Amino acid sequence: MITKPKFKICRRLGPGVYDKCQTTKFSTTSGKFASPGAKRPKALSEYGAQLIEKQKIRFSYGITERQLSNYVKKASHIKGAGTAVKFYEDLESRLDNVVYRMGLAPSRRGSRQMVSHGHFIVNDKRVTIPSYEVKPGDIIKIREGSKTKKIFENMIDKLKDYSAPAWVSYDATKMEGKVLSKPKNIETFLDLNAVLEFYSR
Repeated sequence: MITKPKFKICRRLGPGVYDKCQTTKFSTTSGKFASPGAKRPKALSEYGAQLIEKQKIRFSYGITERQLSNYVKKASHIKGAGTAVKFYEDLESRLDNVVYRMGLAPSRRGSRQMVSHGHFIVNDKRVTIPSYEVKPGDIIKIREGSKTKKIFENMIDKLKDYSAPAWVSYDATKMEGKVLSKPKNIETFLDLNAVLEFYSR
């Protein structure tokens, strides 16, 4: 079930922001709220369009304004086309996102809670910081004491039809994952350059 705040955010920013909005049910339901005689919304200014793209990233990754600003500053040290690439890599390299990408949580919000509760070990060290930056070669395991938790039950069946991005892998039988390479941009609904331009004003 989508809560009202999330529903409004999805209506404003697009269904890609939250997983629960990426359904036929959401598309059908959202259409009911369009008034028959409603006027077409005014075209957004460049600033308005960039602001929406910024909000998309904030809500998609569940990060604060300050965190987003810091990611932009870090990426901006690399000039040219590499800036957007670095920006995306840093966002995707967050531990909570990697757990989500491996299919261990139904949403980034869920994976953030799982990391905060100490369910994961990175390279034999327990990590409870969702923003922890993982790197290629890092091994991510479910903590021994967490393997019997309900959230990890029937993981083999849950992941049977899941296709993880090519840059991560997860072995459900070993309950162990690995970061194979740097993240590749698969979030086509995000305009990273618009966000970088917003902060360069």
